[in-house]
Amino acid sequence: MIDADITIRRAGFALEAAFTTDGGITALFGRSGSGKTTILNAVAGLLRPDRGHIRLNGDTLFDAAGRVFLRPHRRHVGLVFQDAQLFPHLTARQNLTYGRFFNRTAGERLDFDMVVGVLGIGALLGRRPGALSGGEKQRVAIGRALLASPRLLLMDEPLAALDTARKLEILPLIERVRDEMKVPILYVSHAVEEVARLAARVVVLEDGRVARVGPPQDVLAPAPGPVSNQRFDTVSLLQARVRAYDERYGLSTLDHPAGPISIPGRAGAPGSPVRVVVRGSDVSLAMKRPGSVSIRTMLSASVRAIASDDGPVARVDLTLAGGDALSAFVTRHAVDELGLGAGDNVLAMIKAASIDAR
Repeated sequence: MIDADITIRRAGFALEAAFTTDGGITALFGRSGSGKTTILNAVAGLLRPDRGHIRLNGDTLFDAAGRVFLRPHRRHVGLVFQDAQLFPHLTARQNLTYGRFFNRTAGERLDFDMVVGVLGIGALLGRRPGALSGGEKQRVAIGRALLASPRLLLMDEPLAALDTARKLEILPLIERVRDEMKVPILYVSHAVEEVARLAARVVVLEDGRVARVGPPQDVLAPAPGPVSNQRFDTVSLLQARVRAYDERYGLSTLDHPAGPISIPGRAGAPGSPVRVVVRGSDVSLAMKRPGSVSIRTMLSASVRAIASDDGPVARVDLTLAGGDALSAFVTRHAVDELGLGAGDNVLAMIKAASIDAR
């Protein structure tokens, strides 16, 4: 667990942040320049705050009053950056084993073969970085950090330099590190879908201050401000379970109290829980079930509130059967034409193709 309360002042920027974590993945989320990477560097020991403290599992890494500042190599944390930063003259295997130089004790080592297996990099071990794709390099970088057996893994925008296909390749691997290796992660990102999918706890930063802290379904709810600015940044999280996989069409069906959810790909074994991330711009509304339509997912919901301004778009906040919250962005014209108002029962329709099972 991290317990941090720090102040850092630099030319033109001031950071004052206090937060705690409880294991799993904690995301530092916010726009560029909000202070996310500054906090990560302070936890890693790459910069020294002006005041406050940082503790990891009860051990003091930094305390201004007590004049404690552990050097990075004594903190036993692993670092993964946007750029994999592999040694170009070493093979993937040699890059991986380099991490073991920073291992605390032989008794605490993560098994090499297990790490290689979880990350799916067995076939890459003999190659040098120049022969690896961006996603492959990032897998090796994660493996190198893990083989140092860190008490905490720090990930600074690890997917930012990757294209969509490579991001979808790495995301499940980060989840496996979280779930199978039980390594706590402090994860920096400004990508709302990454944070919604991965994090158990989110620390939202705005201009060097902690604006909100909590679970993603609460913290990532629409914030005050012009509705038109929220359209592509608002996501909702739905909790469902896998019902079945259709081999013929390559679709998984998920059970949700509001109705079945259809998504491409294999979502997991029957009965396993799934967190579904839905963008508000991917939700359409209907007052009754339409006849011929390509959309497979139609969820029973009631309108909780409608927000709009002078722009063309309105946000309709819904409560799904079962209690999950879902936001939909539609035109103000559509709201008026449908006569939508608080308390109305509607169908929330979500295109399967807008969700990726990975």
